[in-house]
Amino acid sequence: MGCIEGDVVSYCLGMRLKAGLVFVSDSRTNAGVDSVATFKKSYVFDGAEDRVIVILTAGNLAITQSVISLLEERLHGPDRSRSLYGVKSMYEVARLVGDTLREVHAIDGAHLKSHGADFIASLIVGGQIQGRRMRLFNVYAAGNFIEASDETPYFQIGETKYGKPIIERVITVDTSLEEATKCALVSFDSTIKSNISVAPPLDVTLVPADGCRASVRYRVADDDPYFQMVRRAWGEGLRKLFTQLPDPDWAGG
Repeated sequence: MGCIEGDVVSYCLGMRLKAGLVFVSDSRTNAGVDSVATFKKSYVFDGAEDRVIVILTAGNLAITQSVISLLEERLHGPDRSRSLYGVKSMYEVARLVGDTLREVHAIDGAHLKSHGADFIASLIVGGQIQGRRMRLFNVYAAGNFIEASDETPYFQIGETKYGKPIIERVITVDTSLEEATKCALVSFDSTIKSNISVAPPLDVTLVPADGCRASVRYRVADDDPYFQMVRRAWGEGLRKLFTQLPDPDWAGG
């Protein structure tokens, strides 16, 4: 069953800010406590001069790898409507990813069901095509999707609950790429501390607005000095703040 279900827990985060796009994903796969491995869940498509597209994946690893493989195979194919480099807008990119996910479901969905496994997959799709605005989408297992807004400029997929509070309190569409990256690392630290199925290395991709190129593609290892400093300082800061909060006057008995 573990080999069928694959990686059903991970954490991926995408943000669409005025300054650009931020993408972070973990790389742990888990098919049980005795079957843990490392696989990439972040994919950057920048082989065309006029665009950059980033896809983060969560869910059944076999499903999401099939989706990515089909998208990669069709990049330079004759049918431009099925190529991430051929479609004319980020909306069409999201539709193409959704359609490809439905294609994989048509092939594998019934087989998974017959083995008692659900079709679990979700993807964050973002980027920019030259002359058009940056866009960020959350593509669901059914192939449908929603778009990030100025009011909610981020998406999380996978194990989302532990890392959400800091994002809700800090991130706005006006947040800088540097501040957003720092917030993302705190979010991942909270998730890693709470769920053993999420772990470094973390893949970070930053795409400044209107550049159509990723300015940063960085892998954060568990022993990365900056990440270790953030984890230590955040934990110490929370404990210090907690001790400074007054006790409730009604709890003293």
